[in-house]
Amino acid sequence: MDLGYRRFAPSEAEPLADFLAGEVWPFHSAPVVDKRAVARWVADGYYDGGSARTFWIVADGTRAGVVRMFDLDDGTPLFDLRIGAAWRGRGIGTHAVGWLTRYLFTEFPAVNRIEGTTRRDNRGMRRVFRRCGYAKEAHYRQAWPGGDGTLHDTVGYAILRSDWLSGTVTPPDFYDEHG
Repeated sequence: MDLGYRRFAPSEAEPLADFLAGEVWPFHSAPVVDKRAVARWVADGYYDGGSARTFWIVADGTRAGVVRMFDLDDGTPLFDLRIGAAWRGRGIGTHAVGWLTRYLFTEFPAVNRIEGTTRRDNRGMRRVFRRCGYAKEAHYRQAWPGGDGTLHDTVGYAILRSDWLSGTVTPPDFYDEHG
């Protein structure tokens, strides 16, 4: 499979809205996206502005997903990754997180770490984080509201620039409270 990344342009608001509203996103707090909301968000710079960049994930010439990187101006960006249902389970998530990690550390020299969160039950995304060198740093109990109102645990991962450069994973010391 031929995979590539193409920066989203605000003129592509309609295709983005069609893509996001045309899928169900089971591990997002809003599994269904409203097309009108996407148009507003594009106009507001949510997808491409001073602190955000969005890229189409293009697989074999088709828009297979989208990755939005945000908080680019504070040294610890986050990202949202969405892969269309027809493309899930093919390794695109691992490729995309590897790509965005390289992109952020290369294009933003002040970035020291990249963070991401997912629901505890999103085992696929949790595997992606581990495969890409991200360390589990947090577990937030009942912190992620599902579309039906159910509260799910949230798991936080991050990668440090130093770990990325050395190809290692430095886990946090979760047992630092001694009394």
